[in-house]
Amino acid sequence: MYPANGYRSGVTSTRRPPRPPRPPRLARLLVRHDVEIGRRLLRSGTALDRAMFSSLADARPLLDPLLPRLSHAADHGMLWWGVAGVLGASKGRRRSAALRGLLALGVASTAANGPAKLLFRRDRPPTHGVPPLRRLGRDLTTFSFPSGHSASAAAFATGVALDAPVAAVPVAALAATVAFSRVYVGAHFPGDVVAGVALGVGAGLLTTKVMPRRPGTPARARPASAWAPALPDGAGLGVVVNARSGAGHHTDLIDVLRADLPRAEIVEVGPGEDITAALTRMAARSRVLGVAGGDGTINTAAVVSLARGVPLAVFPAGTLNHFAADIGLSGPGDTIKAVRDGTAVAVDVGQVDGIGATGARFTRNFVNTASFGGYPDMVRIRERFEHRIGKWPAMLLALSWVLWNEPPFDAEIDGEARRIWLIFVGNGRYLPDGFAPTYRTRLDESLLDLRVVDAAAPLARLRLVGAVLTGRLGRSRVYEQRTVERVRIASNQAAPLPFAGDGEVSEGIRRIAVTTSPARLVVYRPA
Repeated sequence: MYPANGYRSGVTSTRRPPRPPRPPRLARLLVRHDVEIGRRLLRSGTALDRAMFSSLADARPLLDPLLPRLSHAADHGMLWWGVAGVLGASKGRRRSAALRGLLALGVASTAANGPAKLLFRRDRPPTHGVPPLRRLGRDLTTFSFPSGHSASAAAFATGVALDAPVAAVPVAALAATVAFSRVYVGAHFPGDVVAGVALGVGAGLLTTKVMPRRPGTPARARPASAWAPALPDGAGLGVVVNARSGAGHHTDLIDVLRADLPRAEIVEVGPGEDITAALTRMAARSRVLGVAGGDGTINTAAVVSLARGVPLAVFPAGTLNHFAADIGLSGPGDTIKAVRDGTAVAVDVGQVDGIGATGARFTRNFVNTASFGGYPDMVRIRERFEHRIGKWPAMLLALSWVLWNEPPFDAEIDGEARRIWLIFVGNGRYLPDGFAPTYRTRLDESLLDLRVVDAAAPLARLRLVGAVLTGRLGRSRVYEQRTVERVRIASNQAAPLPFAGDGEVSEGIRRIAVTTSPARLVVYRPA
């Protein structure tokens, strides 16, 4: 008798496991059909690519002396570094456009000349049909697909176009010429160039993830034209020019002011003079206080303006001009128009009040940011390098330096004992999130942007840098960000906490409260 399961007792079963069901025959045929179509398209595309290359190789000479030299000039991105230098020498959005273009170039060049070429491993085109005058003076040993020169050119042009569309027109024309030259000199097939351009455009657009575009419209603020008199010829306007701001050359600005506002009083303050005293004297005898300088100078002028109850006319003349950019002033022409028309807005001003390092009362105002701990050093390092390598790479460099060189400090935030590295407080909600706050969309909410880096978590340094690099900062337990109306900060150690307002480092603090001032600053801007 056999057991009920149908097998003989003591005999090992040899039954094989059931095979997975085979796909229907029709599905297999469709897959093979699709693969065959793909192979045919690839063969046709390759044949067309080679035919187009041969046609260009046999074409009549077109600027033979120029295109090979232009192609050579773009080696290692040197041409685009030169263009970036020209754009960076100007002011306004062209400077940020140059930084974005270089950032995009770095991404595209790395991707095209590294993993992309190793993945596709396409050989260079034969150059025996290319006239000797056109050929490059050296043999190329790297792979052909995609074109690194075309990727870099397209990336730089796309980066510039995102911030300065008008300036991007000649840059795009130059980039297109460089891309064409790579086929013309026999270095690439046309398909290599097309793929490189696509990669470059993608790299340019990718920069918006780490270097968000500043909106084309100014930050929202309450209209305040009723408190801003119209001064068509400048009578009643007193302007203090800080000769130390920016590059220190303000002759052109002063000439423009004297030509467009001939009755305005203009005083230039040199390196050895007291800017606060000059602003105070000017405000005492003017209906409108004007200031030409950077964010630190504007901070001082804002304090004087609030104390004297006079509106403020800001003429951007600093290096970065964060406040002017948020308020919607791209240059002196915008402010001149607003002063003539009498159009202005009322904006929030941050206020710090408490006990300073010496035990005396500590009071400060800020129009942009206040920072504590290692953040002032981080800002200083970032601003030192961002003109050379871009804001986001400079921010990462500064953050790494602070985390590895600055010791954390003990503090209280709203009564909670913390061990932290950095505290950032913004006058209004800043964008983007993270350690490169760039712009604000509103200046009238009476809110503060609080950002803190916690040093108590295990491996806090590595976790924080890793979160920044992977774009997961918002989920990191080391980093905290929230919007508040008021925050209290106190030192829990013998030494005071380092403090900086609008980038200007001052004495440290023992215990302070940060809020927005009940009084708003009236600032001229075009309607």
